[in-house]
Amino acid sequence: MTNANQTHDEPDAEVDEPTTDHLDNVEDGCGCTEIWEHMSEERESASDD
Repeated sequence: MTNANQTHDEPDAEVDEPTTDHLDNVEDGCGCTEIWEHMSEERESASDD
């Protein structure tokens, strides 16, 4: 997988790490299904507000 923030022109350029705070309440080691469910629940609760 490639990082869209990387540039090949500047090999020493600092690369911003993607934010992962949307996964803070997801258990370490869980699979993609659990992550998908968590994100769906977050979207549903946000749309209910």
